[in-house]
Amino acid sequence: MGSDTVRELSYKFALRIIILVKILQEEKKEYILSKQLMRSGTAIGALVREAQFSASSADFIHKLSIALKEANETEYWLSLLTELKYFPKDRMEPIIEDNVPIIKNIGINY
Repeated sequence: MGSDTVRELSYKFALRIIILVKILQEEKKEYILSKQLMRSGTAIGALVREAQFSASSADFIHKLSIALKEANETEYWLSLLTELKYFPKDRMEPIIEDNVPIIKNIGINY
């Protein structure tokens, strides 16, 4: 899978995160964890996009390494929300699993 795949996966993932955060804030009244999730979950795609137009190879690697860190952090917040039972595990697992190919593909591309 190439960078276009990572770009598409991270964009679709960000959309899912935005919807999840909206539900967390409106229905569950959870604002602290949801803000962390919003920041890290949407940063992945933004950093992938930045990397595609980087000024140098070093800049490209730097942007993707930060995107990888954000993807790992997002997994952490999703796991916490699952453990705290904000949502049933069967609802959260597909979202967590959507992050796996993003992490793998970012690792391959840099």
